[in-house]
Amino acid sequence: MGEFTSVAAEALSAAEAACGTLELELEEISHRRGSAVWKASGPRGAVSIKLGTGEAAEVTAREASVLDQLPGYTVTVGRFPEGVWYVTPWLAGPSTWDVFRPLRKKNEGRNAALAAAVDLCRAVADLHHAGWVHGDLQPQHGIHTEHGVRLLDFAWSRRLGDTPWPRFDGTMIHLTAPELAARIINGPQPVDTTQPADVYALAGTLWTCATGAWPLDYEAGGLDTDAPVDAKRKAIAHRAIPMSTAMPWPALQARLRYVLTAAPDDRPTAAELVKLVEAVNG
Repeated sequence: MGEFTSVAAEALSAAEAACGTLELELEEISHRRGSAVWKASGPRGAVSIKLGTGEAAEVTAREASVLDQLPGYTVTVGRFPEGVWYVTPWLAGPSTWDVFRPLRKKNEGRNAALAAAVDLCRAVADLHHAGWVHGDLQPQHGIHTEHGVRLLDFAWSRRLGDTPWPRFDGTMIHLTAPELAARIINGPQPVDTTQPADVYALAGTLWTCATGAWPLDYEAGGLDTDAPVDAKRKAIAHRAIPMSTAMPWPALQARLRYVLTAAPDDRPTAAELVKLVEAVNG
């Protein structure tokens, strides 16, 4: 952990103050494309430490700014010579992907999975009601804590009416709404993330959690699974990729399919999706 300490001494100090110790237990969670995350634990609790360097520095600063504006989140942020860091309380609990694991593996835990799906939809609906767009919903980005679902990864979040980036080229391609893919291709930039695109990604997230596979069947659409992102984006924009026919949970997936195939103006809101999912029976 010597490299960690030398790179972000101020972040380490902030984590020590929050956790109540000068000898933190540090666990690296991820480290890719200039963004690194650690879990720091001590006698008073645990925090997440995130560092952004290079091109990821301003993305990290933007995410910290969002966290600072959202109710229920606290953040300490600072700059160091190589970039930006922030510290925020660790969210303890399984992700939506984790809650659905017994369903995917053994077709068990359907009630728990359904409750988790409703809670995730409600968390997104609450965010939308507050005037925000998340912009990067994925199976791992909802954490089911004892106080409800908390969302992660706000790097591409924005308040409605505000565009805090000069350019947006998309996030998880497999969960990109067709209209958003078309805007990225055709411009003009900057492209805004939108609440309807969030709902598309939310439905796709739940489909993926239930089946273990993305909702689109690339091979059936004539694309190799490892085709370049640009090729997939073009096909998604033209709705040229059919949906997967795997239906291990028809009652839930029929509702998700409706969301994923609807035109943007006909797509349910996140609050309406809460009711659709709540109505699933078995």
